[in-house]
Amino acid sequence: MKILIVDDDPGLRKSLGMLLAEDGHDVAAEDRATAALSRLRAESFDVVLCDVRMPEMDGLTFLRTYRERGGTALVIMMSAYGGEDAAIAAMKEGAYDYLPKPFRPDEVRLTLRKAEERERLRGRVAALEAEVTRLHDRAVVAASASMRRVLELATRVAPHPTTVLVTGESGTGKEVIARAIHRMSPRRDRAFVAVNCAAIPEELLESELFGHVRGAFTGAVADRRGLFEEADGGTLLLDEIGDLPASLQVKLLRVLQEGTLRRVGETRERRVDVRLIAATARDVERDVADGRFREDLFYRLNVVRVAIPPLRERPEDIEELAVALLERAGIRAGRRLSFGPGAVAALRARAWPGNVRELENAIERAVVLVQGDVLEAASFTDTPARAGRSRGPESPGPGPLRDAVAEAERAAILRALEQAGGNRAAAAKLLDVSQRTLYYKMRQHGVG
Repeated sequence: MKILIVDDDPGLRKSLGMLLAEDGHDVAAEDRATAALSRLRAESFDVVLCDVRMPEMDGLTFLRTYRERGGTALVIMMSAYGGEDAAIAAMKEGAYDYLPKPFRPDEVRLTLRKAEERERLRGRVAALEAEVTRLHDRAVVAASASMRRVLELATRVAPHPTTVLVTGESGTGKEVIARAIHRMSPRRDRAFVAVNCAAIPEELLESELFGHVRGAFTGAVADRRGLFEEADGGTLLLDEIGDLPASLQVKLLRVLQEGTLRRVGETRERRVDVRLIAATARDVERDVADGRFREDLFYRLNVVRVAIPPLRERPEDIEELAVALLERAGIRAGRRLSFGPGAVAALRARAWPGNVRELENAIERAVVLVQGDVLEAASFTDTPARAGRSRGPESPGPGPLRDAVAEAERAAILRALEQAGGNRAAAAKLLDVSQRTLYYKMRQHGVG
């Protein structure tokens, strides 16, 4: 590592420098904190070993100044005075570690070994975060003019705490846009929490969102934080907001207006700081007109509307999306995959009523079934086998009635999803059930 020693004792600078150089480190030294600050502006160091007591500027003032200037090197303080109290003071100012003088060579080596391992891990974490960000960012494909407008609006609204309503057909990528808004916001380092309001039974949704206290209802054996509290300081995505029950619409409106909530079974208010993004595939204006959704809540959510066009209206995005989705599928499968001649043309030729989700499922299915590492046009011409189709003459005799009912429900769901091209909202309409019921039945029967 590249190490800077800051100490007014020339004997210590020389002996410590020789020790570190023998271990293979690149060592420099300064006798004053002010000179060290100037050098740190001009050069990059991994570690700074700094004495606490020095003329002109003491070590803790040096450390505070260095951190205020955005210095990133690990600072290890050294002192013959103060003992444990001095170590605690140094840590509070942001020191990585503390070495009491006089110290043995092995103590220095062990401390630096820990610092080196921390830097190695920090580098690996940064590389992984960069890769995850790169993959996430590639998921926001904006080759088409319409998606460029969507991304531009998301970029403009991201720095502000404004509530955002993301609309679009099922599978268009509403959560992807919501995550992108969070990543571009000042809350990027805090939690992003997503919940599908249609996927949770109504009797559990209030507790899921707002939490509960022990004894609030049967089974509440302990206090539990809700998703609003989990997202405190960050962003909460309420997906399928149009399916939120009327009783919870009132409570959500209060949270948005007051910035406070009550856990189920509790009387005191809890303050939360949450940036809310709502998403829906429903025609919320029609729901408001029909009395299914509160008008005041709609206006509170619809501060900025980000409307995502369906994939059929932006065919320019299909190729770039397919490449990004294939890369992600390849990472999951542990393989390097590519598209053969005509494969992308075959993808562009389809209507994709299920939008990006249907495209992703088609690519994942092709990756699972392909024998080589190249996906050809034929990989996307077959339709998934229809589960639940009528049995042939050699079908076994009838089993228990509940099994027959379950199989019939599963088959009907699969047929509706196929007919709707994977669009769950459209499939629910075909089945004449709510999206909440459809999500519940899909989980019950193992339909992905």
